[in-house]
Amino acid sequence: MYIGEASSASGVSAKMIRYYEQAGLMPAARRTDAGYRAYGDSDVHRLHFIRRARELGFSLAEISELLDLWDDQSRHSADVKRLAQQHITALEQRIATMQQMADTLRTLMLSCAGDDRPDCPILESLQQPDISAAPPE
Repeated sequence: MYIGEASSASGVSAKMIRYYEQAGLMPAARRTDAGYRAYGDSDVHRLHFIRRARELGFSLAEISELLDLWDDQSRHSADVKRLAQQHITALEQRIATMQQMADTLRTLMLSCAGDDRPDCPILESLQQPDISAAPPE
């Protein structure tokens, strides 16, 4: 099948298929005599795997590791579980950071009158220097 058909079958855009080939997640597609990329069922299966891993938020490097494990029939499930646990930890950290950002914005929003006056605590807060970026004392 050509790239458009592989795209339809896998739910991965043709542009992303080419990108995944370039990034090394997909093997280089074989070419027809006319130079078109040709894909098989195993390629579509691999694209499904990549798409699902991306939906779960895995990075390209993590997906590469997962694909290596998937391809390795002598793998240990403990290695896969370790990668998943590391990813969960990173996701939970991002969630906590985003929750903190939402809480800060909520507090700022509650302190803003939201009327016709130009004074706005939200804008005042945004113009303040970032305390975390200050050089250590």
